[in-house]
Amino acid sequence: MRLDKFICESTELTRSEAKSAIRKGLISNQTGTLRSGSYKVDANDIIELKGKVLTIRGFRYIMLNKPQGYISSNVDEQMPSLLNLIDIEKKQNVFIAGRLDADTTGLILITDDGQWSHQVTSPRKKCEKRYRITLQDPINDEAVALFAQGVQLKSETNPCLPAKLQVLSDHEVLLTISEGKYHQVKRMFAAVGNFVTTLHREQIGNVELDHNLALGESRFLTEQEVNGFK
Repeated sequence: MRLDKFICESTELTRSEAKSAIRKGLISNQTGTLRSGSYKVDANDIIELKGKVLTIRGFRYIMLNKPQGYISSNVDEQMPSLLNLIDIEKKQNVFIAGRLDADTTGLILITDDGQWSHQVTSPRKKCEKRYRITLQDPINDEAVALFAQGVQLKSETNPCLPAKLQVLSDHEVLLTISEGKYHQVKRMFAAVGNFVTTLHREQIGNVELDHNLALGESRFLTEQEVNGFK
């Protein structure tokens, strides 16, 4: 890895700030001061910034219990970005793996590992997602059967893939889908003549939302949770 990139990956410095530190003679290894940003850092190098040893930060994998009123974007727009809820360095480098509407709550996965994020979000992977849903009208057996065979959405050529709909009560269900069409869950229930009043995501793939996390709280994933997508 180039020296200037190594510095960026192990500090909060930008690329231009890293190059400036190199020019000022603030960067050294076991042989002395390093003067070139293109210097290739290898496994034997001990890189220091003003005498402090630098270590590349590993990939980060985070689960967030998203509250309403935040958007699944890396920047603030009409509403604040959900990244305002997590305290990590270099938020601009992370991916939001599995977005939710502003009025939807629940499990969001955040990482700076692009390949891992692809495993979660790629349509080809058919990663299952489970939602807890409150409905305006009572659910009926006909709707359950339609979900099992594949609901036809308005303006879509092909029906949705078969979905698992578990009825908890007249107005509450658990829905598991393996797609990510635009506003899919709300559109599926609209297609069977019902209306979603609350929508909360509980699980993505093998990762379940930690019940100890209040809305707006987050934690790093365990190694087992991370490896479930690899």
